[in-house]
Amino acid sequence: MLLPLLLLLQLLVPVSAAPPRCHPGFRAKCTDVLLSYCDDMSYTQTMFPNILGHKTREEAEAGAEYLLLSVVESLLGGECNPEIRMLGCSVLAPRCEREAVLKPCRTTCEAMRKKCSHAFDRIEMAWPYFLDCDRFFVSEEEGCYDPLEGLQAEQNEEAIDSMEMPPPEEPATTPQFSYHSNAQMNDILKKVEERCSDIARTYSIGRSMEGRELLVIEFSNNPGRHELLEPEVKYVGNMHGNEVLGRQLLIYLSQYLCSEYLLGNERIQTLVNTTRIHILPSMNPDGYEVAVAGAQDTNDDEDRGGRHDSWNIGRNNAQNIDLNRNFPDLTSVIYNRRRMKGYRTDHVPIPDYYWFGKVAPETYAVMKWIRSIPFVLSANFHGGDLVAVYPYDLSKHPLQSTMFSPTPDDQVFKLLARTYANAHETMSYESAQCGTSRAHSQKGIINGAQWSSFAGSMMDFNYLHTNCFEVTVELGCDKFPPEEELFLAWHENHEALIAFIEAAHRGIKGIVKDEEGNGIKDARISVKGIQHDVTTAENGEYWRLLTPGIHIVMASAPGYTRAVKKVHLPARLPTAGRVDFVLQKAAPQPDVQEEDDTIPSLGSYDRFDPYNQYERYTLMADLSRNREERAEKPWWWNYFVLPGGPAPTWLLKQY
Repeated sequence: MLLPLLLLLQLLVPVSAAPPRCHPGFRAKCTDVLLSYCDDMSYTQTMFPNILGHKTREEAEAGAEYLLLSVVESLLGGECNPEIRMLGCSVLAPRCEREAVLKPCRTTCEAMRKKCSHAFDRIEMAWPYFLDCDRFFVSEEEGCYDPLEGLQAEQNEEAIDSMEMPPPEEPATTPQFSYHSNAQMNDILKKVEERCSDIARTYSIGRSMEGRELLVIEFSNNPGRHELLEPEVKYVGNMHGNEVLGRQLLIYLSQYLCSEYLLGNERIQTLVNTTRIHILPSMNPDGYEVAVAGAQDTNDDEDRGGRHDSWNIGRNNAQNIDLNRNFPDLTSVIYNRRRMKGYRTDHVPIPDYYWFGKVAPETYAVMKWIRSIPFVLSANFHGGDLVAVYPYDLSKHPLQSTMFSPTPDDQVFKLLARTYANAHETMSYESAQCGTSRAHSQKGIINGAQWSSFAGSMMDFNYLHTNCFEVTVELGCDKFPPEEELFLAWHENHEALIAFIEAAHRGIKGIVKDEEGNGIKDARISVKGIQHDVTTAENGEYWRLLTPGIHIVMASAPGYTRAVKKVHLPARLPTAGRVDFVLQKAAPQPDVQEEDDTIPSLGSYDRFDPYNQYERYTLMADLSRNREERAEKPWWWNYFVLPGGPAPTWLLKQY
């Protein structure tokens, strides 16, 4: 037995004496830390191969791991920086003492993962594999070191130095004048909500055809709740996916409202405290994705003809539907009925035949949204011209596509359009005009049908189906302007964006009650000389946008006598005039038929989606979302796909 054991020991001796890992005769030595993103570590010596097996500094620098450390601050919006970077450096450039590598402490790694994993989750990125606490970090008993050593003391010194300085503004509320992907946009809105949780709330109104969320951010001193007599305003951007400036401006507006409110800006605080503001930056996120790809394909083409080839890439949704032609054509309905008795231009029901057509899920979601909230004022943002457009969009004469076709509220709409155009830096200047609107526009405003007639617009639908007055704002002739122009565009538009919201406080507002003090829902508010009524909301409240001057206003409801008041609105009234009505019960008159909201061949106003399309659209969006999750990579993916190298699938959460 002794002889075989000795032979076995002799065989083992050469193996135990062999040099570690490298070619014969090679002995690894400590070397200077030369990785630029790791030059602030508490030590100056490292060793290769490192903990991940990179044999040289050049190999470590060429990997996706080091690339992640170089961009992690911007990816996470400054959160967990420099901790994550230093934690990664302790693996890529580990501490070396006495020609031996020391591993970082597992407790530090676990504390950072607990603190920072949500930041990675927010951008849908997996926790990096090389920060696996159990795999690349060791316990104190094994002789580890703290990779964040010295950082705490440095941070304490910085805190003392900056005690008298105001805290830096959160990245969420600081506009970055570059284009944002859909994921980045939603992330920014949710960061704003988190930063300004007392006044901001995000909510979804549905999904696009390909399953992308239609995310709204709301600002109010009581977010999530309608307040009595507080007007509701909405902004909608990116209805055409390739018209992108409005989308960016609405992202910046969300950040601006949050930051200025926190900074004590009295104008913004008053606006948020007295108005409920809803912002949908992108109604067509699917089209935006296509437009971005198209813009990248033609980015280097300086020839205008080349750019024109991509003029409409991404305009429509994923079903190739133009969303601004997809709403019910109620304008034709009122044109066809204008000589009939009982002709009205408000709360026109949706014709049943509309539902037999191709209704986009984005259109459906916005219609449900418009019907669910008592919006008073709205604007939707486009590109391709520089002008504020007011309804109608459809010409009153079928054979003339450029005929002036005003609504009964033409003077109100002109006032609203001028509010935006005049507050804009250049829109009202003739020298700044561009596009095809120049032939008919007047100081930056134009009637939609007089410019270019079409049916099924969202602007006409708002006016004819609800109490909401909407205008369309064309933000410039370049539908997809270069990033370097975004700051100037914000400078030109931000005052107009605020002034237009303030216009929701023009005119009159009030409550219609019965003799017992109960609010009367669906009472009609009529203005003499304007053949368009608004109706009261749940608690009997109403808002009626009007121009300055003298108006005869009437309130009526089935079963009650009509009440009439004369109202004088001064030119510079800072807020809507308060005009309440008390309606008395009317004696029954059997020979008089009560008016209802039914229009022959159209049905009732409440008859929405009679064929239950909602379930079909929801199913379509869910299926598309599943396909998207399988096929689409996150917005940051292309940062890490290195030419000739393996795809860093370890960054993907669902891989």
